[in-house]
Amino acid sequence: MLASRALLPRPVSDVESWLRDADHIPTVDYNWLLLQRSDREPAWPHYKGTKWLTTTKQQQELNQVIKTALLRRNESTTHTNELWTERRLRVKTATKYAWDAYVRDAFGSDEYHPLSRRGENLTQAGVGYFIADVLDTLLLTGLEDEYKQGRDFLVGTLTFDQPGVVSLFETTIRVLGGLLSAYHWSGETDAELLRLADELGGRLAWSFGTKTGIPPESAQLRPSGKPFARTSSTAEIGTLQLEFRYLAKLTGKQQYRKYVDRIMDVMLNAPKYDGLAPIYMDASRGVFVGDEIRLGSRGDSYYEYLLKQWLQTRQTESRFRSEYDVAMEGVKKYLVTQSPNQKLTYVGELHYATSDTPMLHPKMDHLVCFLAGNLALGATKGLALSGIPPTQLSARDREDLILARELAETCVHMYFDTKTGLSPELVYFRQSGKQAQYNKDDQLVLPEGDILVKNGDRHSLLRPETVESLFVLWRITGEEKWREYGWRIFGTIEKWAKLSAGGFTSLLD
Repeated sequence: MLASRALLPRPVSDVESWLRDADHIPTVDYNWLLLQRSDREPAWPHYKGTKWLTTTKQQQELNQVIKTALLRRNESTTHTNELWTERRLRVKTATKYAWDAYVRDAFGSDEYHPLSRRGENLTQAGVGYFIADVLDTLLLTGLEDEYKQGRDFLVGTLTFDQPGVVSLFETTIRVLGGLLSAYHWSGETDAELLRLADELGGRLAWSFGTKTGIPPESAQLRPSGKPFARTSSTAEIGTLQLEFRYLAKLTGKQQYRKYVDRIMDVMLNAPKYDGLAPIYMDASRGVFVGDEIRLGSRGDSYYEYLLKQWLQTRQTESRFRSEYDVAMEGVKKYLVTQSPNQKLTYVGELHYATSDTPMLHPKMDHLVCFLAGNLALGATKGLALSGIPPTQLSARDREDLILARELAETCVHMYFDTKTGLSPELVYFRQSGKQAQYNKDDQLVLPEGDILVKNGDRHSLLRPETVESLFVLWRITGEEKWREYGWRIFGTIEKWAKLSAGGFTSLLD
């Protein structure tokens, strides 16, 4: 039976008291959360959801993680730092190796094709796509000469005053975002980088002039006429806000922020399924459409940016956090489940969402692996567990941390259960212990493993979602295993994706 909130124990007053009772599991508080979740009207009358919930063992493991973080908060890490200084140098060397190949074969081009050793532009003159995207990485890895080389090309050669049509989403996150990130990490003093960002932002903003403010997927660099959008991707229109809000702050041009706030007004007001949105929006009516709900392609970063807009505004715009919490409740209620043999927690997809009986599809894109880091970030507001009193973590925060750790482990299996140690683009999960509908080759390394890969999904694009989540989890929990996982993935990239002639490449299989 779920307990009444009136029975909640008096909260522990300080860290030392909590450490003395670190084995205590706040079951009453968690039961109250589950009661609230079950009391909500179901989004589908005949689909009861996956009913995922944490176990006592997981709660105990989290307590130990918190306890270890608190006990180690004043420890010296000299030996560890020496090891990771050496490893950091290897990452820096790999970054320079990739940059040098690009400079040799395709400098100034939007895209680099390392196998054929040639460059290609998205428009006739190029939009600085490659260089802007990696500029902050060069700076953060200490490659200052390379950073100056890329920066000088952009501010000295690049112009956005050219004919051409580009992806609004990709150009925003890679070119505009790259320019703004480099501007930030260079001390917010490089007026030329900001000038370029402002020029590009002004041209991309033409796309926001639709009836509802929902933009089309493409943007014109020399705008003419009125933009028109029929159907737009949920992830793409929900992933423009951080860049344009920051640009508004830096330039003082508040119209940039108003454009993307208008998009969010429409998205937040549109009906959803317990916080979950289908992967398309009808731009003329401002309503979600389509039969699929997923946190992979075309869905993912809408949920990511709900949390990050709240964080970007110093946690002052509560509507973003509220919508994020409702969405994560929906994810746990309808999408999260576990595989039969390896007990891997994963986020499935809902198909036939407009019917009374949607179907949970056991498919997870590598893109979904962003969620592990995002959940941890939301649970602690970006703070390390060693720096916050454990009693500040609510039952939902604790649940989010548990789910974050479970999902991260699954994402790591997507790498290490393969022969190369690299993750495919997406995987399917076994649904029963003796499932026989897949070819044995789809099971990869483990005969009884639950991760199944079809032939068309075997390519590896070296996506960043898993390693980003591992980094966030290491920073928040202090658990070394997350950093070691990341290092192991880096080693597999060096082994399989590094070309002897220079650069790194995606893998077909």
